[in-house]
Amino acid sequence: MRDQETAPGHPERRLSTKETAELLGVKPDTVYAYVSRGQLSSRREPGGRGSTFDAKEVEGLARRNRRESSGSSGSGGELSVRTRITLIEKDRYYFRGVDATELAARHSYEEIAEWLWTGELRPGITFTAPKAAVAVARRAVDALPEHTGPTDRLRVAAIAAATADPLRFDLSEDAVLGTARILIPTLVAALPPARRAHRDAGPLAHRLWARLSGRPADEASLHVLDAALGLLVDHDLAASTLAVRVAASARAHPYAAVSSGLGVLEGPLHGAASGLAHRLLLDVLDQGTAAPVVADELRAGRRIPGLGHRLYPGEDPRARALFALLKEIPGAAPALAAARDIVATTARHTPLHANVDLALAVLTVSSGMPSTAGETIFAVARTAGWIAHALEEYGERPLRMRPSGHYVGPRPPQPLPE
Repeated sequence: MRDQETAPGHPERRLSTKETAELLGVKPDTVYAYVSRGQLSSRREPGGRGSTFDAKEVEGLARRNRRESSGSSGSGGELSVRTRITLIEKDRYYFRGVDATELAARHSYEEIAEWLWTGELRPGITFTAPKAAVAVARRAVDALPEHTGPTDRLRVAAIAAATADPLRFDLSEDAVLGTARILIPTLVAALPPARRAHRDAGPLAHRLWARLSGRPADEASLHVLDAALGLLVDHDLAASTLAVRVAASARAHPYAAVSSGLGVLEGPLHGAASGLAHRLLLDVLDQGTAAPVVADELRAGRRIPGLGHRLYPGEDPRARALFALLKEIPGAAPALAAARDIVATTARHTPLHANVDLALAVLTVSSGMPSTAGETIFAVARTAGWIAHALEEYGERPLRMRPSGHYVGPRPPQPLPE
């Protein structure tokens, strides 16, 4: 006999918020996060005290979540994670369906971050850090050795800021967004200034410039730095972003999740790659031509930094956008010419296009910034993307990012070692 609630002439079976949360294996707050992201629809019954949900829709979402948690892409290949944040396709990339390079050309870093987090644009928004958080983060960073790299400084600043936030364990969407809006400016404010005359106010790019260059900034240069931050906000499941999602899956608070991303970012194949391109550009400018510099790199068995990207058969769209903006800065002309020389010289050996690390290097070299500046820009920018991914992961089943190991060691039982 069919269930009366689903028989013809009767309404579909509805679940309460509590029943829905239990079926999905999540907290009630997460159920409403699914609703806000369009993954579930809700309805408030007349005279009812809470929302109800279509049982079939909930069961479908539960099945999708179970498929994802199995660690399979559906084709037996790499791990695949469903996301609404970034799409990379045909040498272009999109934030929530909107061309990312167009967003970066028209909107500030803070506006793009808000778009990534909420799907809404908030024109003119700036992020401000509370004085108490900045003070704690600065004391921690100032205690580090002078030679400490930028990623270590940012990681220490994030951990220190967490200790000043008693609400850091609140993983509701509003609380995480509040944390994001104060954490990013706190990270920037905690970095030692490159020149004395600076203000911790205005757009984030203006504040960051004072930490990276001892030169006064013109509007064109500030625009390029702001665009670089916007272009680098997110790039799908890069290694550091995956680390953040694993941390969020274990319900680490946002500060800890960002710290996980910073730990991975420091590798020479990720966030630190622009520093290698920076030093290569300086060598080419010193030699006056790329040929001997490229020859030395190849003779040493090293790959040429700043060239090629596994996700883009053609030119990296981030590099293309930055190069176009850098042409408007007269002081960038020598570094741009050196970058073109590197690409042309290497093309005789292998046809690789410039990637964003080479474009960042042109920005940092022509602005009088240190070789580590690109790494700092990358880390600050990507923090917003990490928060977006953490928000998504907090809405999923806890601990789903747990692949199984394929053991290939000696089979037990083995004798005890002597």
